[in-house]
Amino acid sequence: MSTDSYIHKVLPGSPGGPLLFVFHGTGGDEGQLVPLGRDLAPQATIISPRGDVSEQGAARFFRRTGEGVYDMQDLARATRKMAGFVKAQIAAAKPSAIYALGYSNGANILASLLFEAPDLFDAAVLMHPLIPFEPEVNGSLAGRRILVTAGRRDPICPPNLTSRLEAYLRADGADVTVEWHEGGHEVRPNEIEAARRLFAGVAQGVSDA
Repeated sequence: MSTDSYIHKVLPGSPGGPLLFVFHGTGGDEGQLVPLGRDLAPQATIISPRGDVSEQGAARFFRRTGEGVYDMQDLARATRKMAGFVKAQIAAAKPSAIYALGYSNGANILASLLFEAPDLFDAAVLMHPLIPFEPEVNGSLAGRRILVTAGRRDPICPPNLTSRLEAYLRADGADVTVEWHEGGHEVRPNEIEAARRLFAGVAQGVSDA
């Protein structure tokens, strides 16, 4: 798979440093999460692909037939394509560590990547994911650090499905942290701080190795 299989933005970081892939929400683009990525991982090279599906003009990473109802065939297609894109970028960069962050629809494609290729990322942040199906993990998530963030009043991602996703990830061996806030689908400062702690902790572990 080519490094150019998605329209994407690259913000260079320190040579030989980590890669951070960021995946936007519905209606976002390749610029949406780049500033957040730089804030969370200052040394990382940020890679931000644009979703290749249009829903009434809004970019997404895979199709859906209704709110919370996924086109599972297109999700499988998108997951395979994105895995190829990520692997090509990793092969080209040879980074010290590989991080990922996704919000909303971006969190959903990232979660699907974790299920399909659990050894792809050293750490991942899923902001307000919605996984309305029982995933099958292609291997083990043992040793992978995953942060899930969520709102207790999120009308799009019900808290019970967040808790169910946490249970799936834990059952497959992931080191999971869940960061809640009392609001809805918006990103709040405590989520950002939790993501910063996660990436900083992984970076410290890499430097100590």
